[in-house]
Amino acid sequence: MELGKSKEDYLKTIFVLQRKLGNVHSVNVAEYMGVSKASVCVAIKQLSEQGFLIKHPDSSLCLTKKGVLVAQKVYERYNFFLTVLANAGISKETAVKDACRLEHDISEESFKKLKCVLM
Repeated sequence: MELGKSKEDYLKTIFVLQRKLGNVHSVNVAEYMGVSKASVCVAIKQLSEQGFLIKHPDSSLCLTKKGVLVAQKVYERYNFFLTVLANAGISKETAVKDACRLEHDISEESFKKLKCVLM
C-alpha cells in the first residue's frame, strides 16, 4: 500500500516528535510541520483507520509497529540525503527541501545501492 508523500511526512514527524518529546499531540504535529490542526486531524484519522497510529483517550498519538516501520524508513532516507547533500556543499535550506523530496521518490533498489556506495 502506497501512502503518498503527505502521509509519510506525518508519520515521520510523529516519529521524530515521539523521540524528542515523548507524548505527541496534534498541536505538536501542526506546529512542527507548519500546517493547520484541521489538516493534522484529517491525516490522523486516515492513518489511524489504516493501522499506522493510535490516538489515545488523552489525545496523544502513538505509532503502531506498522507506522514505526514506515516512519523509520522515511526518516532514514531523509537523513541519508540530508547528509549527502550537505557534504556536497548544498546550503542547509536547499538540502532540507531536496532531502524531503528524495526520501519519497527513490526506489528501494536505488537507495540501497547509493547507501552502499556513498556511506
